[in-house]
Amino acid sequence: RATNGSYCRTLEKKVFEQKLVAESGNSFLKIKKKIVSEIGLNLLFLWHFLTDKRYTTMNIHEYQGKEILASYGVRIQRGIVANNPVEAVAAAKQLTAETGTGWHVIKAQVHAGGRGKGGGVKLAKNLQQVEEIAEQIIGMQLITPQTSAEGKKVHKVLIAEDVYYPGESETSEFYMSVLLNRATGRNMIMYSTEGGMDIEEVAEHTPHLIFTEEIDPAVGLQGFQARRIAFNLGLSGNAFKEMVKFVDSLYNAYIGCDASMFEINPVLKTSDNKIMAVDAKVNIDDNALYRQAKIADMRDIREENPIEVEAKEVGLNYVDLDGTVGCMVNGAGLAMATMDLIKYAGFEPANFLDVGGTADAKRVETAFRIILKDPNVEAILINIFGGIVRCDRVAQGVVDAYKNMGDAIKVPIIVRLQGTNAEIAKELIDNSGMPILSAVQFQEAADQVKAALTK
Repeated sequence: RATNGSYCRTLEKKVFEQKLVAESGNSFLKIKKKIVSEIGLNLLFLWHFLTDKRYTTMNIHEYQGKEILASYGVRIQRGIVANNPVEAVAAAKQLTAETGTGWHVIKAQVHAGGRGKGGGVKLAKNLQQVEEIAEQIIGMQLITPQTSAEGKKVHKVLIAEDVYYPGESETSEFYMSVLLNRATGRNMIMYSTEGGMDIEEVAEHTPHLIFTEEIDPAVGLQGFQARRIAFNLGLSGNAFKEMVKFVDSLYNAYIGCDASMFEINPVLKTSDNKIMAVDAKVNIDDNALYRQAKIADMRDIREENPIEVEAKEVGLNYVDLDGTVGCMVNGAGLAMATMDLIKYAGFEPANFLDVGGTADAKRVETAFRIILKDPNVEAILINIFGGIVRCDRVAQGVVDAYKNMGDAIKVPIIVRLQGTNAEIAKELIDNSGMPILSAVQFQEAADQVKAALTK
């Protein structure tokens, strides 16, 4: 559906783009993998858009997102983080003393949505249940619709107050997010009366229930826009005033912390007509972290792919995938073409790895070691265009790296080099005495990959 031009201009496309760009890490990864394996590699321009360093984001936990919101005056469901059952009970006692809540919500803190569906969000009606539930959740492998099959290990929980208390009116749940509409280059508030559920389902079945409000960057969010949002959500009286304030504060938080997305699902109207954020999913633009030191310190690398973390530390652009053919390429465009090549040969790429323009021996060796940390890799295809860097230099780097690693490389290596000194590079590889296969043409490289994996 994403290839259909008219569909891309609909509101549903905006929702698709939002979830594609700004979902949590694992959900984000699953979408990228889906593009590669199901939709077709011709759409890798989308994936390149996601992996381009200009648009990368840092995910933070719910409790951290709420801390940011509260600092901008957004009313939140109050809570305290706990790392073990003992801390959970202490947090529950403190919350009761501060808020008067008798019940507590125990929420797993992982970078993934759908936690409730996986058993990561539970209600405790007394302190004994708080301890028991915390013990169950902390340390568990939480599997949700947005995690991989093995799930994510839970290291901490948020003990939150119960905000669904009885009162003068019925509670209501809304959806609200702030993000960039890349089609217009303007920030956009997307909201719906159908909160507490998957917004994709709303977009598919009842798209008329999703509204958007675009903000002119020259003047920012205007009061009439915040009032229109409250009106479209069917609010009146004090709840209307509260929502206007909520929207204004939420947008200020989005701008102030250089976020790429704030998603609140649900935004709750309590029984006494207060408006608050019950959940918070926040993505921060990586490029802005240099001026957001406090937010940068919120990074939890335990929630990230360890291979991707290591690659980032050494300056390699690496994304883990599900296939068996490792890729080492310079330049995102050539990387996409290389993955097409692997796909057309009947196999799946195991990764995206861009070594950049300085593919010397040390960098190539580092890339080898990172690729080989994936146990599913059965072959490695190196595809380098010698523009900034000469092909013979890359070839020497490959040979030296192979010699240095020795028996660590147990899979076939196919190298295709084109550009400056390509002929010299091929001779270097062919005469190296190393079991490295060289190729000149794209199809030749594909045939060698196929031959290596079908022996």
